[in-house]
Amino acid sequence: QVQLVESGGGLVQAGGSLRLSCAASGRTFSSYAMAWFRQAPGKEREFVAGISWSGSRTIDADSVKGRFTISRDNAKNTVYLQMNSLKPEDTAVYYCAGAFNKPVLIPRGQSEYDSWGQGTQVTVSS
Repeated sequence: QVQLVESGGGLVQAGGSLRLSCAASGRTFSSYAMAWFRQAPGKEREFVAGISWSGSRTIDADSVKGRFTISRDNAKNTVYLQMNSLKPEDTAVYYCAGAFNKPVLIPRGQSEYDSWGQGTQVTVSS
């Protein structure tokens, strides 16, 4: 498994932007599909965006489509989430996750992910 550490969270006003980073340790990072999930207080953890091992394919949740962009740099063992036009409802703890050698190119289900970071808090004020 890879070890994952998120950074870049914080407090931002509605309409603002943040970029989250997730640094991975381990030589097999480029073999992992990666994703961002989030969990708001009192709610279930939900899929936000995912990216294939090569970076050639991405998928987004409908709630963030057109506002958030996931990307990765395999040379730096890092995956990013650029978040623009942030809304108060985007407030949550954001988690980075990795899935190794799954049948689906970019899984959406939490159970498909083998490695998880500790999470980073994103708070959007109105």
